[in-house]
Amino acid sequence: MGGAEGPGHPNGHANGTVVEEKLDELRRQLGKADGDPLRIVGVGAGAWGSVFCALLQDAYGHLRDKAQVRIWRRPGRAVDRATAEHLFEVINAREDVLRRLIRRCAYLKYVEARLGDRTLYADEILRDGFCLNMIDTPLCPLKVVTNLQEAVWDADIVVNGLPSTDTREVFGEIGRYWKERITAPIIISLAKGIEASLDPLPRIITPTQMISNATGVPLENILYLGGPNIASEIYNKEYANARICGADKWRKPLAKFLRQPHFIVWDNSDLITHEVMGGLKNVYAIGAGMVAALTNESATSKSVYFALCTSEMIYITHLLEEEPEKLAGPLLADTYVTLLKGRNAWYGQKLAKGELTLEMGDSIKGKGTIQGVSAVDAFYELLSQDSLSVMHPEANRSVAPVEMCPILKALHRILIKRDRPADSILQAIRDETMYDPRERIEMAQGHSLYRPSLLGQPKGDFEHGWYVPELNNIMLDFNLAMLKFTSSNFGSGMLAVYDNVWVWEEHAGRLNVAQNCMPRQAAEQLSVAGTT
Repeated sequence: MGGAEGPGHPNGHANGTVVEEKLDELRRQLGKADGDPLRIVGVGAGAWGSVFCALLQDAYGHLRDKAQVRIWRRPGRAVDRATAEHLFEVINAREDVLRRLIRRCAYLKYVEARLGDRTLYADEILRDGFCLNMIDTPLCPLKVVTNLQEAVWDADIVVNGLPSTDTREVFGEIGRYWKERITAPIIISLAKGIEASLDPLPRIITPTQMISNATGVPLENILYLGGPNIASEIYNKEYANARICGADKWRKPLAKFLRQPHFIVWDNSDLITHEVMGGLKNVYAIGAGMVAALTNESATSKSVYFALCTSEMIYITHLLEEEPEKLAGPLLADTYVTLLKGRNAWYGQKLAKGELTLEMGDSIKGKGTIQGVSAVDAFYELLSQDSLSVMHPEANRSVAPVEMCPILKALHRILIKRDRPADSILQAIRDETMYDPRERIEMAQGHSLYRPSLLGQPKGDFEHGWYVPELNNIMLDFNLAMLKFTSSNFGSGMLAVYDNVWVWEEHAGRLNVAQNCMPRQAAEQLSVAGTT
């Protein structure tokens, strides 16, 4: 497989000059000395994590003195007999793979496993290029390490291929191994999902934040990569693109380093929108699969669902970012392909057809973790908090943001509360009171929905302070870091700083984020009552 701009050698390695120049440029930026290889480590061996490492191995693995690629996965995962039989069929259907295994003296163990005379393990077959979650797409052989400390202690670049649900735990362990490090590594996260924290205040925790909190690696060294990436298709050289998002320091050099003729990587500064959308699209992909199955693949119904769910996604991102990246380019393509073909859509289809049940859990043999299930729960719990309330345009009253997201509500009842059948998703998209998707997007863009506290953003600096509508009287006390006021909506009270987050302090002593608050760029606007 050729991995650079230029013809590939017959043995599959990239033509030397362009690839080696890209590698040398990144090595210089990282301060690597001659003879000290750039160490790239994948953590987690799901389909996309394995393919990503295989792409790098194909592109740079032949430059052994300058780059080393390896991947960590947990040991001990046995391959069942049925999978071993299928794996044997895949091997014998691919002459190149068969010859490679014979040349490596590795073929006999697959014969024995097919006959039931031997047990294979996931880390063992990964060394031969077989990912347990993607048996039908053989990869190049990979250097596999099952000891986490050995894998990461001296890594220059770490690729997070773990599900978001495992990221905190594994990187917490990694953080212990990095305590003595002098320089922080670069981390590229492929994880798509979030956690919700409700105590002391509602906020979202993205995988990059989990990694930074667990390891102490600064956020400028942690990036997110996402795009319309079906792992098997990318390894088979289907054209694809992606964005790597994060701080200026590393995203442009990494975009250049990762780019291949069939895998174009652009860079973008909006880490939050891309990472949150990565989690949101898994949520709505489950519903997309249900709609497809329940309507016999009706193109009309699927397009209606697509329009409605993307409007909800846009609405939600406006709560998290003041000016979120538009749903276009790789961000839109990632959403589209996940709703069309990803594992979350597959899961929704199987649930709607009765071929899977919720009691079977969200870790599915041959597919891995269905990350959309936990994301449904996290987003619903977060957006159900009254302290984040928004104005309902028709009822003219404050409601929790989730009330503006009927598809998310329906998915929560189906998947989490389990008090509605799968076909209730159709009721959600056929509701006669449903907004035109354009109206929901206009609501998001036309009102200041932005809630910085959802990302744990500090509000103590009045350059990014709170504005409370319809204040009758305001007094700023900078020494006490408080905003005292009386309000026709809230009565009298104050906004105060607790752990760098502005909260509404009621006379009863309860603390909540101030309702109907909007960020403003100048402190003077705090004293203009009734301004929006």
